[in-house]
Amino acid sequence: MSSSSAADGRVLYEVDPDRRIATVTLNNPAQRNSYDAAMRDGLARYLDEVAEDDDITVVLLRGAEGVFSTGADMNNAYGWYGERGQGNGANGSKPAKSRPSQRRRLTVDRKSFGFYHNFLGFPKITVGEIGGYALGGGFEMALMTDISVIARDAKIGMPATRFLGPALGSLHMFFHRLGPVLARRMLLTGDIIEAGTLEHLGVFTETCDPAAVTARARYWAEKAAKMPADGVVIAKEAFRLVEQSQVYQGEEVASYLFHAFGTNLQFAPGEFNFVKTRAEHGTKEAFKLRDEHFHVPEPDAP
Repeated sequence: MSSSSAADGRVLYEVDPDRRIATVTLNNPAQRNSYDAAMRDGLARYLDEVAEDDDITVVLLRGAEGVFSTGADMNNAYGWYGERGQGNGANGSKPAKSRPSQRRRLTVDRKSFGFYHNFLGFPKITVGEIGGYALGGGFEMALMTDISVIARDAKIGMPATRFLGPALGSLHMFFHRLGPVLARRMLLTGDIIEAGTLEHLGVFTETCDPAAVTARARYWAEKAAKMPADGVVIAKEAFRLVEQSQVYQGEEVASYLFHAFGTNLQFAPGEFNFVKTRAEHGTKEAFKLRDEHFHVPEPDAP
């Protein structure tokens, strides 16, 4: 058994050579395992190691302390595009801009979505151990895994669509894995729902009690790892070819293009601007005000 860590210990990597399983853990529990660019790049490097290791058949993706991931760290919504205020201001640098240029968005988002594209087409079997929260990019990765084990009480969704717009994330994958009706519902409302409410739809491989998620994910990883390694790689490429030909045409362009445009929204009076609200009131209060703004009470039953 060998192990290592990247991104200041916020991504952990462990290999069980006897069982042919690598485990990658998002280890940022104080932030509900949200990730920044450094963490995402660390995860990508470990996935590259798995892909190049002939002796590994399965990668088990999980989050520390029972939480999968709340997606991209939104403490600085524009931080992914580079530091604000770089350039010349009063001291000879350019004045700080309130938001990045569209060309900067396209450049960065193209690279960012390359990660999800590679994960979706990963050549080894991916198993997701999904508990607590799977939101935003965490929700995308949960849906992209080949075999997914999720807790019934896990909260899933794309809440960032409420302030970055519904054309957010890997749209091709949402429509294929969730179906067009559910995909539209989740993207057009930004609702966070419990995984148990989707159990009858078969979106995830197995939906179980929270206490069983770790053991059940390990079970599926060990079961899949017994498959012939060459057969698995051939099958994964075949699966990818079928999906590309049926539903994913143009996905390499569509996702990052729509995301880049979507993060440059103009807000009308009365619409909720999370970035502005956070700057004025702080993160905790901004989330509270966001939820209050989007809450619509269910009508009383007749």
